[in-house]
Amino acid sequence: MSHPSPGTADRHAGFAAIAPFFLSSFAWNFALGMTYLLIPLYARSLGMGGVQIGTLVALPVLSQIGFTLLGGGLTDRVGGKNMAMASCVLMCVGSAIFVLSSGFAMMMVAQFTLMTARGIFWPATWALASELPGNAGLQMGRLNGATNAGQIAGTTAVGFLIAIAGYRASFATMAAVCFAALVLNQLYRTSPHARRTSPMLATYRILLGKRSMHYGILCAYISALPASLSFSFYPILLVERGLDSDTTGTLISLRAVGAIIAGFIAGYFITRVRGIRMPLLSAIVVAMSVALAAAVSHLGLIAIFLFLLGAGSAFMTVYFQMLMGAVSSKEMRGSAMALGGLGWSISHLSTPLVMGALQDWIGLQTAFYVMGGFTLLCGVLLVPMQRWALAMESLPEDRAA
Repeated sequence: MSHPSPGTADRHAGFAAIAPFFLSSFAWNFALGMTYLLIPLYARSLGMGGVQIGTLVALPVLSQIGFTLLGGGLTDRVGGKNMAMASCVLMCVGSAIFVLSSGFAMMMVAQFTLMTARGIFWPATWALASELPGNAGLQMGRLNGATNAGQIAGTTAVGFLIAIAGYRASFATMAAVCFAALVLNQLYRTSPHARRTSPMLATYRILLGKRSMHYGILCAYISALPASLSFSFYPILLVERGLDSDTTGTLISLRAVGAIIAGFIAGYFITRVRGIRMPLLSAIVVAMSVALAAAVSHLGLIAIFLFLLGAGSAFMTVYFQMLMGAVSSKEMRGSAMALGGLGWSISHLSTPLVMGALQDWIGLQTAFYVMGGFTLLCGVLLVPMQRWALAMESLPEDRAA
């Protein structure tokens, strides 16, 4: 009878110890994916108009920046696990409020609760992932794969759940999923947290004085652009071409599928944050995919370019997360991740607005070409900006070499 080698057994034991972290992230994002359909459709079922529904959906994006910065600062003080736990609790509470809601005011309270949960979840989770043992890029790729898979599964499952059980039962199920995420969070054991006691504003002032933070925000902006387009104008583009909603949804989901697959392998390719080849290539892939997915009409080609859009985004995401971890101390890791996450918020706020203006001015298809060209310009700017940003940085990879 054969037995696993000691090295294999150690690897299995090591992954088993951190598996609850990834499973908790999957469950939390499963619940987040449920909200993408639940909230707007429930509001519509209550007879709300477009302005009310738009306010419910857009307000979290507008306000999430402040809570992300607050969450990053608190992560440095109380630890990523505690902040992730608080996020799970707030998601449970927000889901329960939705179960009881029957009008705009209660739904806004629920959305505000979920918005707070979203704001504190990401810097806490990214900070935790940066401290996992083993290859940093591989662990970040696993986390991004788990979060993307959770959102796809949640969005897909809730459509069937609404049809079978209705909205209130769906929100109750969402609360149960958030509770499962909370339980898994408690099963994960972290090392003692080195708390930072200096004021949050002082911490952010120090970080914003580092050139690498500004470079990281640009990388994060490029990585978030595909998601910003996917929940705003790609569906409109595809529907205007005569595709039905099922086909459109399937095609849009291929971006997330590409992000999942690429997320799991990105860590094997991205080993140094000083290397410019991988972020530059990722930006080029994103830029070309943005334009080409709008230029072609064959379903197979659209699917390929949307898949590549997600893959390019995943590689850039892993890179900027590794960068934020490399240029910050453990005591300031949460704040650094929150600042990097500003690139995501900037993209989610600005991209739909810019695309809407361009659509009215030059047409939707041409707007995608312009956005692809702008993304390519941002990618080219990464080369001189990286040299400028990292020239004065002493990185762990330099000391290892």
